[in-house]
Amino acid sequence: MTHRTTLITGATQGMGRALALDLAPRGGTVLLHGRDRTRLEVVAAEAQAIAPDITIRTYVADLSDLDQVHAMAERIRTAEPHLDGLINNAVAGGGAEPLKRELSRQGHELRFAVNHLAPYALTRDLLPLLTASAPARVINVASIGQEAIDFDNVMLERDYEGLRAYCRSKLAMIMATFELAAELQDTEVTVNTLHPAHLMDTNGVRAYGLTPVTSTDEGVRPTVRLLLDPELATTTGRYFDQFTDVRAHEQAYDAEARERLMSLTHSLLG
Repeated sequence: MTHRTTLITGATQGMGRALALDLAPRGGTVLLHGRDRTRLEVVAAEAQAIAPDITIRTYVADLSDLDQVHAMAERIRTAEPHLDGLINNAVAGGGAEPLKRELSRQGHELRFAVNHLAPYALTRDLLPLLTASAPARVINVASIGQEAIDFDNVMLERDYEGLRAYCRSKLAMIMATFELAAELQDTEVTVNTLHPAHLMDTNGVRAYGLTPVTSTDEGVRPTVRLLLDPELATTTGRYFDQFTDVRAHEQAYDAEARERLMSLTHSLLG
């Protein structure tokens, strides 16, 4: 890790914070993203305290605003000489008021925006830096909770429920992972996705009213494996349930559905 630079989104709490504290002692440069500067600096200080010799830099952006996503990517491209790893970890969960439909800054359904549009936009904006740094790895933190996307009701203007929105957005993330991996097949930039652990002890899980059953450390281990394991150096376009390469929801393998999703995604991203 001595010369590696890794960006973690959603690093101020939950598994993002745990990832930061796990990667810090391994050396290199760790880039931390959050939407709250104060909380972000607290985590940066924690990581620096356990690994005084590493380099930590922070980037603030609200991923529910695509303008801020693009602006952050531009700042990273300008400031960072290379980028070897990107962990798209930030998430909007089911919500404390699951029947309250929320919108992003651009007017998209919030979970679709934060869990799919934002990480896809960030990854695509950072591709020049990732490809220049290759071999590089992109890890999209998805979920075993997946539900087929209804293309006549993508933004859930009908039958809205927060967990349903979350599950559809996570399937969208997985489908986009497969598409991007195929596109980057010959670039030495790999793109994989995983369900890190079941019902981790996070604010999002508790806010929805669920009872956590595992620690964030359970999710960190398989995520870091995808980032660093030399045996996975050429593995790309795969979905893992923790450490196991498994099949995602069947819609993820429907070529027509993936084409519709990516056409819509590119249209929404302009």
